[in-house]
Amino acid sequence: MEYSEKNAFVTGRSLAIQRLNAAVEDIASTSIPVLLMGESGTGKEVYGRLIHRISKDSPTPLKKLSCRALQPGELVARLKSDLGGGKRVSKKGPPTLFLDGIDELDVACQTILLSFLPDGEADSNRQSCVRVIASTSRNLEQEVQSGRFRRELYFRINGVCLRLPPLRDRREDVLPLMEHFLVKYSTELGRRIPGLSGEETEFLNQHDWPGNVRELENLARRMVLLGDTEKAISELQETPKLEATPPEDSRSFSLKVVARAASRQAERDLISIALERTHWNRKRAAKELQISYKSLLYKIKQTGLEGKQQGVGAKEQK
Repeated sequence: MEYSEKNAFVTGRSLAIQRLNAAVEDIASTSIPVLLMGESGTGKEVYGRLIHRISKDSPTPLKKLSCRALQPGELVARLKSDLGGGKRVSKKGPPTLFLDGIDELDVACQTILLSFLPDGEADSNRQSCVRVIASTSRNLEQEVQSGRFRRELYFRINGVCLRLPPLRDRREDVLPLMEHFLVKYSTELGRRIPGLSGEETEFLNQHDWPGNVRELENLARRMVLLGDTEKAISELQETPKLEATPPEDSRSFSLKVVARAASRQAERDLISIALERTHWNRKRAAKELQISYKSLLYKIKQTGLEGKQQGVGAKEQK
């Protein structure tokens, strides 16, 4: 959100961001696992992608895995698909796995993930089978102490921990970031760059930014779209206040609803992987999935995967 492909590092004048950029430059050249810790909207994925982009492993793809509402079966399928079972090492270097929201994994999924990750030892070619970059919005030290996060996994992913400061703790970055986003969206949308009054600038400096940089970016986009900075700020002021950090019981939602949604998504992902692996040969895919051909056709339609077939040139085996 703060990072541009045209820039070397994340935008920011504050000492905290300058130190983070310096740390990233040192860390990127290694294969050490990185844990990015910070509130929602502070730019954890931005930093994860930046670390990969300037690393020696940048020729290999960055594999992003969202850890929210994952079921064990889905996690295994995704890890095998992205990492080849955690055993293959590309000639270009090990793949980089970005684990988004790793604090959301339940204990069963944590155990599965632990079995796929390298234990810190190099293989015969002195290469790790995967480089791990993980992000969390919770304090994982506290999660370990409370028993919600496995200690072994914490130490496996925490080669170095980068703590991303909230925007309210680096207010000197607010106006430069706003200027950056106003230029960005004015260019993208073909609109003029809106100007800010003194009163509006004062508001930006005084606002607590519970949504951090993401909230600031959304406001800038809204200003450009409306062409009215005063109205955009007024709408923000009327928005109900949100807590800067998630409450401890933020995971207390309907288990049935989450399980049902996760099951549907897991089924869709597994079918998609099987179809891609068989080049959309649906009879082979059905055999791999151990379901009938008729059931597979129904599920392809039910999960909305039909559109993915376009341009694939699928053919059936008689």
